[in-house]
Amino acid sequence: MSADYGLGMLGHMPARPPTIRERRLAAELRRLRENTTPLNLEEAAERLAWSKTKLSRIENALRRVTPAEVQRMLDLYGVAGPRSDALVGFSRTTRQRGWWDSYENSLPTDYATYMGLEAEAEWLSSYTLGLVHGLMQTEDYTYHVTKSILMRFSPTSEVERRVSARMARQKAWLEREQPARLWTIVDEAALTRAMGGPDVMRAQYRRIIELADLPHVMFQVMPVAAGGHPGVVGSFAIMGFPERFTPDVVYVENMTSALYIEDEREVHTYALAFEQMGAMALSPEESLAMLERLARQ
Repeated sequence: MSADYGLGMLGHMPARPPTIRERRLAAELRRLRENTTPLNLEEAAERLAWSKTKLSRIENALRRVTPAEVQRMLDLYGVAGPRSDALVGFSRTTRQRGWWDSYENSLPTDYATYMGLEAEAEWLSSYTLGLVHGLMQTEDYTYHVTKSILMRFSPTSEVERRVSARMARQKAWLEREQPARLWTIVDEAALTRAMGGPDVMRAQYRRIIELADLPHVMFQVMPVAAGGHPGVVGSFAIMGFPERFTPDVVYVENMTSALYIEDEREVHTYALAFEQMGAMALSPEESLAMLERLARQ
């Protein structure tokens, strides 16, 4: 699945979760220790004259790290020059909160985290197997999707919170000074799966056509006739960030939790799979022609 499901229904919701930037900085500091030095956590902590607990909490974004502490860690890990300057500078901005933080106590942590990452991404490549990408959904479509996914025992207020978050997510994306580039491939079955009836679906087709005309959006349909392809195992999203020290991230979601993949080799595998799928999918022109036909039915 993808973040368009916004599930994680059983996820833990900490009272004061770290900001997205704190998470990204912590992940990068941990990656640098593991990949650029032979030091394990205990050895690095000893060299820094810190407790193992302190370093562990920094690497898991459970403790705020100061720019001076970041500099000490980078010196130990042999990181210097522009990369060091960029990371230290980034550490001064990690407490900045965005629009998505207003939802941190009312949505599952996994989904709130995804919204924050997406909001800071420079580009997104997404394959959705069962649904239209969340950034392209109409409010009515989102309502029916959310209602069906949360099932009968969920209160109306919960459905409304999810819909509100989805619409805020879209608004923020569209109003960014430099909106993230979106390349989305949707499975044909998602376009023919009725969510809310013919009128809702026709409006949804028109919405995609409208957004696909934007210069930073590429939309493709993976036709059923294409047969087997890497995406048959499920939806995924790849996100890239403007800070060059930050690795690309793959996001994969299932019914009750989410997985963030940052390992360079695994991310590369997903990137290759997405490129292959882009070559197998209908061209943007063919994809929009399919939407036009569906909208006329």
